[in-house]
Amino acid sequence: MKKLLLWLLFLPCAMAGAQATGPVITWEKSAFDFGDIVQGEKVEHTFKFRNSGNAPLVITNVQVTCGCTTPKGWDRDPILPGQSSELTISFNSSGKYGRQEKVVTVVSNAINPEGSQVLFSANVVEKKTP
Repeated sequence: MKKLLLWLLFLPCAMAGAQATGPVITWEKSAFDFGDIVQGEKVEHTFKFRNSGNAPLVITNVQVTCGCTTPKGWDRDPILPGQSSELTISFNSSGKYGRQEKVVTVVSNAINPEGSQVLFSANVVEKKTP
């Protein structure tokens, strides 16, 4: 019985030391706020990330929720463990008004689901005419 109890106490400690195997996206910052922008203005932001896993990271697609958002500039080649890369997102505020919050989904072979999305927001204010 004592041996069983020792194994039950030891097993969680041994499991805690084990690391998952695979690529991991670690964002420098996974959210960005453009603040106030004038309706019709086009803005862009570059999200920086690193593959902090132990296998090559492959991004197969970047999905957006609206035609006003355009992803560009991501590596099509595998990103090796320890390497950094970036993803640029542009936002066209034409036809938008008020608080805008957008989600961009990165489709990849990363093993961490929390690394699959970045967010950006902006407050689109009405263009003033002279």
